[in-house]
Formats: sequence, C-alpha cells, structure tokens
Amino acid sequence: MTGPDARQADPGTWLLDRIDAREQALTCQIEQTQAEIDTLTARLSELSEAIEHLRISRKTLIALAEEVPAPVEPAAPPPTVPEHPAYQQILTVFGGAGGCLRARDLAMAMDLPLTQNDIQNVRAKLKRLASRGILVETEPGLFTQPRP
Repeated sequence: MTGPDARQADPGTWLLDRIDAREQALTCQIEQTQAEIDTLTARLSELSEAIEHLRISRKTLIALAEEVPAPVEPAAPPPTVPEHPAYQQILTVFGGAGGCLRARDLAMAMDLPLTQNDIQNVRAKLKRLASRGILVETEPGLFTQPRP
C-alpha cells in the first residue's frame, strides 16, 4: 500500500460527497414534481369549474322545463266595421284625409246635405266607430284613425 487511495484515505468525505450528490438529485426531483403538481392543480381547478357550469346549466334547464307556462292571452279580434256602406265610405274618407275630421267636415267630404239631421247621423256613426276602436275621438267631436 504505497499509494494513497481516495476511497481509503478518507471514507467520511467520500460518504458525505455521495450524500450531497443524492440530496441534490432528490431536490431536483422535488422541484420537478412540485411543478407537475402545480400544473395538475391548475388543470384540476379548470375542470372543476367546467363541471360546475354544466351542473348549473342542468339545474336551470330542468327548472325551466318544470315551469308551468303562463297562459297565452288570445289576441283580441280586430274590430268589425258595421256592414252599412256609409261606414265604408267614412273609412275611405278618413284614409284619404290622413288627419282629424269633425262630423260636418266628413258630411261635406261625403257630399251629404249639411242639414242638422244629416250631420247628427254622421256624428252617431263616428261615435259608433270610436266605440268599436276603429276610430279615436281625440277631443269632443274630433275623430281620427288610431295609430298602429
């Protein structure tokens, strides 16, 4: 034994070097594993959020499906115009006038005599059309077609 062997010279140093090398390797593995855990934790969080959204959607859809729909109100039938030709003539005059008319103006437009009795008959017809919603009395004695 003439030459000093490194292993034989100081067995304590050799063991400490091996422990240091093993510690560094384990520390590297711990860091890699921790990075993988962080990645997996983030992915787990994303998946949990996605499944929670699906559960909420399912609950909402089931609740909507179980709701009793409100009864649909039937649409009001359109107002019916009396069958007398004078009413058709009145509506034709209103269609051409595009504004408000009084009974006297309407009687003139219909070429009726301007007697009190004829004007009163026209006024009665205008009131009947207003009561059915076909015309609107904007102020006493002034009639027009309703706006859609």
